[in-house]
Amino acid sequence: MTRTRWTLADVPDLSGTRALVTGVTAGLGTETARELLRTGAEVVLVARSADKLDATVAGLAAEIPHAKVHPVIIDLADLASVRRGAAQAAEIGPLDLLVNNAGVMALPYAATVDGFERQLGTNHFGPFLLTGLLLPQLVASGRGRVVAVASQAHRLARRAPLGDPRQHTGRYSKWGAYGASKLANLMFTFELDRRLRAAGLPVTALAAHPGYSATELVGKTGGVGGSIMTAATTLLGQRAELGALPTMMAATADLPGSTYVGPDGPAQMRGYPRVVKARRLAYDEDAQRRLWSLSEEATGIRYP
Repeated sequence: MTRTRWTLADVPDLSGTRALVTGVTAGLGTETARELLRTGAEVVLVARSADKLDATVAGLAAEIPHAKVHPVIIDLADLASVRRGAAQAAEIGPLDLLVNNAGVMALPYAATVDGFERQLGTNHFGPFLLTGLLLPQLVASGRGRVVAVASQAHRLARRAPLGDPRQHTGRYSKWGAYGASKLANLMFTFELDRRLRAAGLPVTALAAHPGYSATELVGKTGGVGGSIMTAATTLLGQRAELGALPTMMAATADLPGSTYVGPDGPAQMRGYPRVVKARRLAYDEDAQRRLWSLSEEATGIRYP
C-alpha cells in the first residue's frame, strides 16, 4: 500500500482564521506566512527589524494582493518588547494559531537585556512569555493552536536547561546551548499541551522541525565554521519551502495535541512531513515541570 504524502494541497481553506507567526522576514517564517495567507488566513506578521518587516509585508502584498496582514515588532530577546508586542497583537482580536518560529542559532555567548544566555532567552523564554500573554486570544477563538518550531539539534543537548538562566560557568558551547534551547521548545510544548487539557481550555500545542533546510539562519553562526555550514547547507539542504511543510502540517492538519512533525527522509533530515518522535528526555514530565516553574519565574508570567 502506497503511503500518501502530506503536501500543501492538504491545507484546508483558512478563510476566517487568524494566525500569528514570528520571525517572518526570512526562511521558514516567510514561507509559513506566505502559505497561510495563500489559503485565506489573516496573519499577524512578527519580526524584530522594522525595515525587514516592512519589506516582507510589501513583498507578500505584491504576491498576494488580497492578503490581510498586521505587522507587529517584537524582539524575543527583550521581555519588555515581548510585552509591548503582545499587547498590540491582542488588540487585533482572537487568534486561531500561534506559530513560534523565530529564533537564533549557534551564536557566541552573549546575554539578553534581561540577563539570560542569548539562545535560551530568545528561543525559549521569549516565546514562553509571548504564548502566555496571547493565551486569552487563543482561548477566545474556541479552537486555538500553538506550534513551536523545534530542531533535530535538540538531540545535541547534554541535559535539560534547568539551571539558573542568568548564571554561566565553564566553557560555553554554542551548539550545546542551541540544542538546549530547542530541547526547551519541545519540553514547553508537551507540558503546555498537558496543562491546557487539564484546564479544559480549547487550545492545543504541537511542535515541528524542518530537518536540514537551507535558510539564512545557518550563515549567522559566524566564523569559518559558519561559512562551511552555509556552503554545505546550500548544497545538501532542502529548500525553505519544503522545510516549512512540517510547520504547516502541525498548524493545519487534524492532529492531536503534543504531536511532533518532521521530515520523512533518513534521520529526519529532509523529505515530506510525517509524525515523528523526539528524544526521550523531551518527554520527561518531571523535567518539563521544573522547566515550566523556572520559566514562569524568569519571565514573570503565570499561566492559568
